[in-house]
Amino acid sequence: MQKAAGKRNRQIHKAAFNKGGKRKLNQSPKYAFGFQLFGRVQMPDGRKGFIFGRRSRGSFDVRTLDGAKLSAGISCKKLNLLSRRTAILTEKEDMRLPPHA
Repeated sequence: MQKAAGKRNRQIHKAAFNKGGKRKLNQSPKYAFGFQLFGRVQMPDGRKGFIFGRRSRGSFDVRTLDGAKLSAGISCKKLNLLSRRTAILTEKEDMRLPPHA
């Protein structure tokens, strides 16, 4: 299964500047605890998925490409980074046939 990774969909800076002309960023940082959005990770039980949501406190929403949730908020300490995001996310599905009856 393949899916195109989304690109940034926010303005770079907020529309209204702060006093003194300082521009405030409107985007969250690219990396949170070394993990990036749509990075491929392995969970402690061996399941593999992609990061679909990052939180600044260090927990992540991990899902498969078809949208099945593996974890709504797992700590970054429990995840193992397998690969960084690419433009096209690829997930190999198990193509086993059911046993012959």
